[in-house]
Amino acid sequence: MASTTRKSPYWRGVRDGMPYLIVIGPFALLFGVVATEAGFSVAQTMGFTVLVIAGAAQFTAVQLLSENAPVWVVLTASLGVNLRMAMYSASLTPHLGAAPLWQRALVAYLNVDQSFATASLTYEREPQMAVSDKVAYFLGVMSHMAPVWYLFTWIGAVAGAAIPPEFALDFALPITFLALVAPAVRTLAHLAAAVVAVLAALLAAGLPPGTGILLAGLLGMVTGAETERRMERRR
Repeated sequence: MASTTRKSPYWRGVRDGMPYLIVIGPFALLFGVVATEAGFSVAQTMGFTVLVIAGAAQFTAVQLLSENAPVWVVLTASLGVNLRMAMYSASLTPHLGAAPLWQRALVAYLNVDQSFATASLTYEREPQMAVSDKVAYFLGVMSHMAPVWYLFTWIGAVAGAAIPPEFALDFALPITFLALVAPAVRTLAHLAAAVVAVLAALLAAGLPPGTGILLAGLLGMVTGAETERRMERRR
C-alpha cells in the first residue's frame, strides 16, 4: 500500500484528505440534528445534504427556512455564503480546464473548502502533474469525505428525529453559527464587520423574515472592506 500511495495520485489524495474526517463527521452529524429539529424530515435532510453538499450554506438555508423567509431570500443568502466557490472554480480552471466535461462536472460538485485547499496546494507544488493525475488526486481527496458527509448527516437526522420535543435543541443552530464565525474573526476589519452585522440584524429584526439578515450581511461586508481599506492606507 505504501508504494501504491506514493505512485498513484488518487491514493495520495485519499491519504491527504484523511485528516479532514475529524471535522467533517461531527459537522455533518450536527447538521442532521439541526435540520430535523427545524422541521425537516430525514428524507428532506438527506436530499438537501446530497444536492447542496455545502455545510455553511445548508445551515444558512435551514435557519432562514425555519423563520419562514421567502424563497428568494433563502436562495440569495445561501448563494452569498457560497460565493467563494466561484473563486475556487476560477482558480482550478488552469489546472483542470482541459479535463473532459463529465470530470469537470464531478469536480465542480465535489469542490468544497477542504478539497480545494488540498488540491490547489498540491497543484502549485507539482506543476508537472498531468491533467488526468490532477483529476485523480482531487477525486481521491473527496472519495471518503463525501460518503462520511452523507453518512453522518443521516445519523444526525435519525438521532434528531428521535429526540423528544421536550428536549428541544433550538439553541443548537445559533451556537453552530457562532462556532463557524468566531474562528474567522482574526483582524480589526473582521471584528468591525461582525459588530456592524450583529447590530444591523438586531435593529432590522422587525423587517420581513430573512431581509434583515441580508441587509446586515451587506452592511457588514461594506464595513469590513472600508476598514481594511483605511488600514492599508495608514500603512
